[in-house]
Amino acid sequence: MMYRNFDISGKTALITGGSKGIGFAIAKELSEAGCEILIVGRNENQLSKTCESLSKSKFPVYSFQADISIESERKNLIDFIEKTWGKLDVLVNNVGTNIRKKIHEYSEDEIQSLFSTNLFSAIDLSRKLLPLLKNANNSSVINISSVAGLGHLKTGAIYGMTKAALIQLSKNLAVEWASHKIRVNAVAPWYIDTPLARQVLKDKAYLSEVLNNTPMERIGKPEEVSGLVRFLCSPAAGYITGQCIAVDGGFSINLFA
Repeated sequence: MMYRNFDISGKTALITGGSKGIGFAIAKELSEAGCEILIVGRNENQLSKTCESLSKSKFPVYSFQADISIESERKNLIDFIEKTWGKLDVLVNNVGTNIRKKIHEYSEDEIQSLFSTNLFSAIDLSRKLLPLLKNANNSSVINISSVAGLGHLKTGAIYGMTKAALIQLSKNLAVEWASHKIRVNAVAPWYIDTPLARQVLKDKAYLSEVLNNTPMERIGKPEEVSGLVRFLCSPAAGYITGQCIAVDGGFSINLFA
């Protein structure tokens, strides 16, 4: 009985930004759990490598090249899902990027790019995929936010704003879509051992500062995020919606003493 409660085999799952980093870890986790997955990314070569690494899975793995910050490419993606599955059990809005600057240093184009990639893509995909999520019955949307959406970090105000908005989007949709048997939650990672994070953490002084402010005194692992995502789209999490769960080694509750 316990095993079946965590069973997600046979589900269909879309992971944006699924070719590397946290997105890849989620794709691997869900594929190994028996989901048919569709990963979306901008780089065709990276997508091919990711699909090849997941090819040992017994379950179908699809890829779709698209820049989902662009409306027309999101439409093409939705058309592909309609033709391929006709339903969607799991939507993971994972894609995200950052430009680290003081707020007065951003250009208008940079601000627009961050909002289009991190937030507007998730809003648009969520609402336009609603019919397919309803077709699945008991579906789940998981928005990958960040602890930067919970308070001030050195990642920059624009990034933090987009991640905070994802958390609020999750709360609102959780209530709005509950009658459709769609659960919506957010996950807020701290620094996770990915290529993108390593670029920042190669600064030894900054890494030391990060670790000193993290009670568990280490960087997170991608599978510690993907495992939570797997749980949230399983029957075991059937009464959990509208929540934001931090995967941060205690960072977000570590007040100054």
